[in-house]
Amino acid sequence: MSMQTRIEQKLSAGLPCKHLRVENESHMHARGSESHFKVVVVSEQFAGQRLLQRHRTINEILAEELREHIHALAIHAYTPEEFSEKQGQAPESPRCLGGSKFDN
Repeated sequence: MSMQTRIEQKLSAGLPCKHLRVENESHMHARGSESHFKVVVVSEQFAGQRLLQRHRTINEILAEELREHIHALAIHAYTPEEFSEKQGQAPESPRCLGGSKFDN
């Protein structure tokens, strides 16, 4: 199973998502084919939560993947209302500056 599919399945199982998009952005970086991802998660569960709490929730769901496989994860977590205000768009991910726990 690809890492992208694994991320999609774990987030879908761990959060009641109104919208979920997982993008493999590894092609933009020099760290392997499945090392950089961007997730856009829209959930009612985020209502009343600060950004840090939303990110912690996603990080907890993907703890194993972050520890063992993923070098970078761009998280965009919105309520349905926030996502609507952004017209269904999330910011572009920044370029990776290198450095990795996976370097030899």
